[in-house]
Amino acid sequence: MTSTTNGSTVQPAFGRMLTAMVTPFDAAGEVDLKQAQQLTRALIETGTEGIVVAGTTGESPTLTEREKLELFRAVKEAAANDAAVLAGTSTYDTRESVHLSREAEAVGVDGLLLTAPYYNRPNQEGLYRHFEAIAAAVNIPVVLYNIPSRTGINVLPETIVRLSRVPNIVGDKEASGNLDAVSTIVEDSESGFLVWSGDDGFTLPLLSLGGYGVISVCSHIIGRQMRSLIEDFVSGRVVEAAATHRRLLPLINAVMAGPAANPVPVKHVMNQLGMNVGGVRLPLYDLDSDQSATLMTEVRKHKLDLPVGV
Repeated sequence: MTSTTNGSTVQPAFGRMLTAMVTPFDAAGEVDLKQAQQLTRALIETGTEGIVVAGTTGESPTLTEREKLELFRAVKEAAANDAAVLAGTSTYDTRESVHLSREAEAVGVDGLLLTAPYYNRPNQEGLYRHFEAIAAAVNIPVVLYNIPSRTGINVLPETIVRLSRVPNIVGDKEASGNLDAVSTIVEDSESGFLVWSGDDGFTLPLLSLGGYGVISVCSHIIGRQMRSLIEDFVSGRVVEAAATHRRLLPLINAVMAGPAANPVPVKHVMNQLGMNVGGVRLPLYDLDSDQSATLMTEVRKHKLDLPVGV
């Protein structure tokens, strides 16, 4: 799902609204590939244009390499040609990341999402060389992922701009919460380099600065509405987009800024509503009864898009 524009620039056909998909587990805590495929189709039917598999939302730190590759294969099969599939393949080890990225490419994914190395806290030159090495090892498009709150390291705008000149690094999922950084990246990066919001609540502000879209978590349950927000803004219906943003923000904050780390709240909501995706793997743990009541009180105030019984 790529095309070539602007000379050698690789332009991905990933879409403006992607979903960072949860990983369904069965009652024994094993990856449920059948349910992953059913969820893939449900997401596509409710507005998702691309699916990120085995990212943070997919509990990548607790998945084995075999499980990740099986997920990549299963989701790609279910998505067919209806949505792009991006594989989360990066860790804090460049060699390991290169290996898994090559394996994912062999499975047939459309692109890679590469999170900044976590825990070992490299400097900016180390970050540049890490991403460059992975991109050089594959022939599919690569999207960077900057989320300092989880990784403990911020990929500075200057480093992202520099990486935008690597031929198959085509975009950035920006979750730094820094709109000044977004402005610099959009303004100074290579032509055709795209920026997606990594925070659902920052989708509209990012679009207003020239960003492209969102890689969303809440699109599991409000996919059509998130897609509508983006399409309204792009079509010049800014007032309508802003109204949708304001209406959805309390739900987004409840799901994303709750007492437990993503994906605990979104999985909890889906299970509570009959969208069976199973539990989370330790060290993550489900909400307690008070947390659940607070979250579900907000959820029930909103129209949801993903059908129950998935």
